Amino acid sequence: MKETIYRSIVKGISWRVFATIDTILLSWLITGHFGDALKIGLGEVFTKTILYFLHERAWNRIKESDNRLLSHGKSFLKGVSWRIFGTIDTFMIAFFFTGTPFAASQIAAFEVITKLSLYYFHERVWERVMWGKIDRTPHATTVEECINCQ
Repeated sequence: MKETIYRSIVKGISWRVFATIDTILLSWLITGHFGDALKIGLGEVFTKTILYFLHERAWNRIKESDNRLLSHGKSFLKGVSWRIFGTIDTFMIAFFFTGTPFAASQIAAFEVITKLSLYYFHERVWERVMWGKIDRTPHATTVEECINCQ
């Protein structure tokens, strides 16, 4: 099952909302400065929205399996691959705003844990949403369906 570009955009926006809140809270806890936390969290909105969209489109090219177990595995692997890009981005933005590699490393490291969990559950919820999914699987057509389609 493929996804439309619109679905990828809406899915990306919904993920960005949850992820930004998580980044702001973690940054605030680690730095103790709410202003820096807001700068880090809001700074990620632009870069991560673009990265997420590109990540979704790349994963959309992978063939879907009918096996539910494989679907869970795909959600996990998507989370891991996204987290690699996301962690690098978080570190760079946190370092830019805090000026300290230690604080940036802490924020990025804690996000690995929180974001993997959040991303997995975000994927599972979106798997249940049918809007924007395109079924390109060929279906057998019965004689009656063929007659009625004319």
